[in-house]
Amino acid sequence: MGNVEGHFTPQFAALAHALGRAIADGEECGAAIAIDIGGELVVDIWGGYADAARTRPWTADTIVNVWSSTKNITALAALMLIDRGLIEAHTPVAQVWPEFGAAGKEHIEFRHLLTHSSGVSGWEQPVTPEDILDWDRSTAMLAAQTPWWEPGTATGYHALTHGHLIGEVLRRVTGQSLKRFVAEEIAGPLGADFQIGARPEDDERIAEIIAPADPFEGIPPMDQWTEQMLKTFTGPAPDPLVANSAAWRAADIGAANGHTNARALTKILSAISLGGNVDGVQLLRPETVERIFDPQIEGPDLVLAGHRLRMGLGYGLPSPAIGYIPDGKICFWGGWGGSWESMNPDRRTTISYVMNKMGPGIEGSARTDRYFRLIYDALG
Repeated sequence: MGNVEGHFTPQFAALAHALGRAIADGEECGAAIAIDIGGELVVDIWGGYADAARTRPWTADTIVNVWSSTKNITALAALMLIDRGLIEAHTPVAQVWPEFGAAGKEHIEFRHLLTHSSGVSGWEQPVTPEDILDWDRSTAMLAAQTPWWEPGTATGYHALTHGHLIGEVLRRVTGQSLKRFVAEEIAGPLGADFQIGARPEDDERIAEIIAPADPFEGIPPMDQWTEQMLKTFTGPAPDPLVANSAAWRAADIGAANGHTNARALTKILSAISLGGNVDGVQLLRPETVERIFDPQIEGPDLVLAGHRLRMGLGYGLPSPAIGYIPDGKICFWGGWGGSWESMNPDRRTTISYVMNKMGPGIEGSARTDRYFRLIYDALG
C-alpha cells in the first residue's frame, strides 16, 4: 500500500490508491479516511505526516483540528436536545435564553440556528479572536446584537457563531457546556476519539494545521463581498494557524475546534446512517433522524458568495452546487480546507475524510471531490 496504512476492503482499492498518490505527490501532508457500512468499518486508512516539516508520521491515533466538520457533532448534540424533549425545533431561542430576545431576535427559533438562517452569522465589530475564546463574553455579545437579515428567509453561513449559539441554548437547557455534553453524552459512551478543543496531554498526537496560500480562493475578491460576507468573515477575521495555539485548543468552539480523526467522526455520525443507534448506544430515535432529511430552506447563501445551500435540520442536503455528493437520502457537512463527512441512511453508510494540509476554498477541495467521487463510484 506504500504511503497508506490501515485496512480497506477490495471495493475501495482505488480510493486507497488515490490517497496514497496524493500523499506521495505532496498534495496531502497527512490525512485519513474512514467508511462504515452497516456498523462495519470497511475502510480505515491513513498516511503521511502530522507536521509541515514531515518529521512526525501520521499514525492510527493522530488527531487534527477539523474546522467546520465539528458542526456535524454540534448539530447532533442539538438534535439530541430535541429528541429528549428539552426543546422543540420551533421553540423561540429567547424562551430558554431570555437575553437573546434583544434587538429584534425574539422570533428566532432553535431551527434557525441549525439551518444557518438566524441572521446572526458573525459578531458585530469591534470583536477580537480573544473575545471568541471567552464563552461568556462572546455569547453575551451575540445576545445583544441585531440580526443581519430577516431570520428564516435565507441562509448565511454561521462560520464561527454556530457552536456558540447552539452551545448556549444547550447550556441553558442541560446546565452543561457544549464541550462537556459532547464528551459525556456522545464521545464517551461511543468510545470515540473526538473532543471539542483538545486536552494538553494530547498535544503530542495533534497534527499541525498547514494553511493554504489563499484560504478564500474560489470566492470573489473582497471588494465584491456582500455586507453579510464582509461582516461574517471579518468578525473576527480567521487565521488558519490559530488552530495550532494552546488558547484555541482550550476553548469551546462548537463551530470549528473539534479535534478528532476520520475513524471517530465516522463512528459518531453513523448514528445518522444507522437509525440513531451505534453499538447499542441510542443517540437519537429513528423519527428524529428522519427530521434531518425534511428540507428546511434552500437558496443562495448570503455569506458563501451566493453558493446555493439546501439545508435539512442541522445538515446540508444534496444539491447541484456540490457535485461530489449524489442525489438521494444523504446529509453532510465539511470543514475549511477540505475535510468532509456524509451520512447515507439508504446505504447505511457513513464517510469521513480529514487532513492537515488545507486546500483552497471554503466548500471542500479538489481532493474532497476526487475521494468522494471514488467512494460513491465504489458504492455503486
